Amino acid sequence: MKYIIMCGGRYERWSRPRQLTIMRGETIVERTIRLLREAGVDDIAISSNLPDFDDFDVPILKHENNYCARRFNDVDGYWCEAFYLMYEPVCYIFGDVIFSPEAIKTIVETETDDIEFFASAPPFDKRYSKKYSEPFALKVVNNKHLADAIEKVKEYDKQGLFFRKPIMWELWQVIKRTPLNCIYTNYVVINDYTCDIDNPSDVEKFRYV
Repeated sequence: MKYIIMCGGRYERWSRPRQLTIMRGETIVERTIRLLREAGVDDIAISSNLPDFDDFDVPILKHENNYCARRFNDVDGYWCEAFYLMYEPVCYIFGDVIFSPEAIKTIVETETDDIEFFASAPPFDKRYSKKYSEPFALKVVNNKHLADAIEKVKEYDKQGLFFRKPIMWELWQVIKRTPLNCIYTNYVVINDYTCDIDNPSDVEKFRYV
């Protein structure tokens, strides 16, 4: 299975890609690559539409992704276009997440014959830095199911069926065919300090790493 670290899109309040934030002497994306390799993963790539990820000793999968976030629900493009669609089993790892070794191990060892999603859920671990659930990864064997779900998300958005511009949670609802107002359901829960960052100063919260 190929593991793709997702590092595309633009976030206007960041001066550089947030995946390149330094965490204890290494960037977040370097940390993720290291943890994947320590878990026995050799087939690793980075997907991005940005020119900043050429020095990490893994292939770069470049594709168009016009997603740009300014603030909540003020965005251009579709977040779900961040997926570099494949014709082979693939695990999409979110590039701005600070993973624990245990979280990476859970993702690598979990099997699926369709699609599986990994995220946090309450009650949260005391080391967790937020008050709400965050997504971490998507493991895909049924590539057509994912591609069809992405197109369905776009259709639903045009119909105004989401309360915000759709992101991973809305895509997961469509994949699982759950009601569009029930987003935090039916996934593999990872509850430790694993979480994404919203601001560079967020790394200060990871004192347990």
